[in-house]
Amino acid sequence: MAAPVLPDTVSVRKAVSLINGTDTGKFPRLLSRILQKLHLKAESNFSEDEEEKLLAAFSLEKQDLLLVLETISFILEQAVYHNLKPATLQQQLESIHLDQDKAEAFASAWAAAGQDTIEKFRQRILASQKLETIGWQLNLQMAQSAQAKLKSPQAVLELGVSNEDSKNLKKVFVEFSHQELYEFYNKLETIQAQLDSLT
Repeated sequence: MAAPVLPDTVSVRKAVSLINGTDTGKFPRLLSRILQKLHLKAESNFSEDEEEKLLAAFSLEKQDLLLVLETISFILEQAVYHNLKPATLQQQLESIHLDQDKAEAFASAWAAAGQDTIEKFRQRILASQKLETIGWQLNLQMAQSAQAKLKSPQAVLELGVSNEDSKNLKKVFVEFSHQELYEFYNKLETIQAQLDSLT
């Protein structure tokens, strides 16, 4: 039997509640759009303008919308990794108290585009880069105003990546504020949960 699609946490329970409250008529289109871009990890599913329209369409606060989008993506990624059948996906979603109509929408979207999505993931994995080194440093960014004495701490990660086509190490620098680093940490925990479910 496949591992559960979602761990039982406070944020997951909140996300399930939010998804249950979304407009059933608009929900399938949202699922279809997320499925189309699920394999493009470097890209956001929606532009800022599109997010604003979604906020209005689903009557959600921005933080709640982001939680819903991230949870939907996570559910669909689990379906990819475990190659779930639509009926199994629906059954698992109903077991975490997702309403039947929403679980059926997931199953329908997965039945229509699941195999295509899995193939896109396979192609992406074949061309993936490998993380070789990690470095980090902390910077203190001075406030713009002369009157303000606040300093904004920034963490900078230095990632050394390589691919099979080239032996040269490419360095990527990523800067985080405290909040961004916290959100990144939460994403890493999600990734770890996915890895744990596969081993």
